[in-house]
Amino acid sequence: MDPNHLALIEEVRRIAPENVKVEFSGEVIIMQAAPSAIHQRNLDHVARQFVNYIPSGCFASQNSGLASPQVRKSRTPDLAVLPEDVSEGDNNELPADSALIAVEVVSRSSPENDWVGKPRDYPLMGIPLYLIVDPSQKTVTLFSEAENGRYRAREDADFGETIHIPQPFGFTLDTSVLLPYR
Repeated sequence: MDPNHLALIEEVRRIAPENVKVEFSGEVIIMQAAPSAIHQRNLDHVARQFVNYIPSGCFASQNSGLASPQVRKSRTPDLAVLPEDVSEGDNNELPADSALIAVEVVSRSSPENDWVGKPRDYPLMGIPLYLIVDPSQKTVTLFSEAENGRYRAREDADFGETIHIPQPFGFTLDTSVLLPYR
């Protein structure tokens, strides 16, 4: 990552209000407001289902920055599962390619970030699974089989249906508890 970009990102993070998330993708700095209560409740419902299936030696982390300097990207998923022995880098960011999955609950204010930017960036960053919960569309989508910088497989489910989360988790996610935006 260009040192000038890193300095700029550090400055933006320093001056941004506490409830604003700051991410970096290529040449673009992305800033988002704090999530809504429905967003947080859906994230909690998903996180609770993952708890019993997190591989030994790993932990779930909410809103941890994941960096991939080799592709000049820094993203902050709502939830990621990482090895317990992962080492923090600059700005407390963790190496993106150590994440086993990234989970996003789509925010009303910037759905294109979760639906366009992150499915493009996450496989390039070495993240093998990407789960999107979209309360506006009342859907859950799993991207998997990351290969050559893109996801080769996609599975969709409507709220109320189930979706299989593959190994290393190996469970079926119940979406009936998820809430749509009003």
